[in-house]
Amino acid sequence: MNYRHAYHAGNFADVVKHAAVALILDHLKTKDKPFCVVDTHAGPGRYDLLAEAAAKTGEWRGGIGRLWGRAGLPPELGPYLAAIRRVNRAGVGALRWYPGSPRLVRILMRPEDRLVAVELHPVDAQTLQREFAGDAQVQVKRMDGYQALKAFLPPPERRGLVLVDPPFEVTDEFERMVKGLAEARRRWAQGIFAFWYPIKDLAPVRVFHDAVIASGVRRVVAAEFTVRPAVDPERLNGCGLLLINPPWTLADDLRRVLARLEELLSDPGPASSRVDQLVGE
Repeated sequence: MNYRHAYHAGNFADVVKHAAVALILDHLKTKDKPFCVVDTHAGPGRYDLLAEAAAKTGEWRGGIGRLWGRAGLPPELGPYLAAIRRVNRAGVGALRWYPGSPRLVRILMRPEDRLVAVELHPVDAQTLQREFAGDAQVQVKRMDGYQALKAFLPPPERRGLVLVDPPFEVTDEFERMVKGLAEARRRWAQGIFAFWYPIKDLAPVRVFHDAVIASGVRRVVAAEFTVRPAVDPERLNGCGLLLINPPWTLADDLRRVLARLEELLSDPGPASSRVDQLVGE
């Protein structure tokens, strides 16, 4: 309960995660039918990059700060960057606000779509409630994110995305994710799932992948991005997304996006990325 994402908002991991989420929503919007997004660890909704927390670390400067106002970016980043401009009044002036995943999703939703935003931290949950007060398309709940997988799946829309983005404060978070995935898949086998994870040491990540493969889940893609070699387990060296039932072209889209981000987000380098299919049909 001590983790506060305000210190890390807009960093390289947020760029990777939110660019992928925006691409998934773009794919979902190719069909007329409504969709639902369940965000299990939603946070407060948006972040002020000029506030004390973000200014203290300055992590956003090595993330969204390197993309802001830059020309020649791949079109696959278009939906993500459009949301950043939207929350910053169409991109006029300096970059100040960064949308957390619920605000990003809300910007990119259509009038017929719906968001369930779940947050356990008491202060962040209150802020999230205020962020979406009076918004009929957003349901905010203060509860444990893994309990939300039981409470809100399957959604009535039967289409959509479940984003699981825990703070990794506990040592068994990978195990909790494997159990959460199994529970969620039992309830909604057709849903798109995105499980975010940090890369500090590679060993626990590989154990996590092996556990998911052994669970029998089909159509699993792992997308990983590192800003430096993962040799120091005390640092956030990279991040990954485990994607279940991803849209058909998403893997190729992510390869193009991450290849460009390798050039922009190295710290100082060399950055690297991979998008692999862990399990097929």
